[in-house]
Order: sequence, then C-alpha cells, then structure tokens
Amino acid sequence: MRDGAVELGSPQVLAEAPALAGVLVDAVAGGASLGFLAPLTHEAATAWWRARAAAVANGRQAVWAARRGGEVVGAVLLTLAQAENGRHRAEVGKLAVRRDARGGGVGRSLLRAVEEGAAARGVTLLVLDTETGSPAEGLYRSAGWAEVGAIPGFAADPTGELRSTTVFYKAL
Repeated sequence: MRDGAVELGSPQVLAEAPALAGVLVDAVAGGASLGFLAPLTHEAATAWWRARAAAVANGRQAVWAARRGGEVVGAVLLTLAQAENGRHRAEVGKLAVRRDARGGGVGRSLLRAVEEGAAARGVTLLVLDTETGSPAEGLYRSAGWAEVGAIPGFAADPTGELRSTTVFYKAL
C-alpha cells in the first residue's frame, strides 16, 4: 500500500487487520472513545477488523487506511445505511490515527478519502459522533461538518466513565 489514505478491499482488510488493530489499540490506550474499553488487546482488535472484511465484501462497509513510511498509521470506517428509505446516507466511524502520527494531516486525509468514497457510492449525507471535547471535534468543524448537538452520558470512554457525544453531519 502506498503512503496516504487508500481504500482497502476485503482481502486487504484481512491482510492488514494486525496493522489496523495496532492503530485501534494505540488510540484506545490514548483515551479515544471508539467503542472499546481499555485495555483493548491486539488480538481482540485484530478480530474486530477481520470481521469488517465480510461487511466490506458485501458492500455494507468500506475501510480506508493511511500509511506513512510504509506503516499503517490511521484508519476510518464507512457504514452504509441499509434501510430502503436511507440509502442516501452513511455513518463515518472509527476514525483513528496513531498517537505518534497525529498533527501531520493523517486524520484530515482519511476524512477527505471517506467523504470522496461515500460520494462515489451515491451517498449524499454523512453522519458521525465523537466524544464531546475531544480533539476530533475541531477536525470535523474545520472540514465543514455541522454540529447537531450533544447527548449526555452517551458512551463509556476507555476507562468506563460515561461521556457525552457530539453528533455531526455533512451534506455531500
């Protein structure tokens, strides 16, 4: 895989699952609220990414990975709505960048790639949520995402403490 953000097919998700898991484990260890409690093991994260391969193969999800210097340093997931009346929308999730690669545009590159990939699939509306007060809020705002509002006590952070989430959307 070349440097930058690239979409992975199902076989690539399987092959890159250990590297993708490394990003997820690092993000959770750093306090990112991504749906997992700490400590997240590399084995559990690898299994989680491998399970995405089937959803990629059947077109329900798409995965992008970012490389720098030959290493996977970030990833993002797109989940396409399956309801008949909602096929114009999708959810962006699990946008994570390894702590040692933050601040260099990797997150922005992944966000741009997932937006372009969604548009290429005919998606016209994207939604996401992120922990209220997290650095990710600034990324989304600066990329033109509109804030809907916050939901208190929405999800537990990696330590198990309930945190608010802020919901965003972007019309493509």
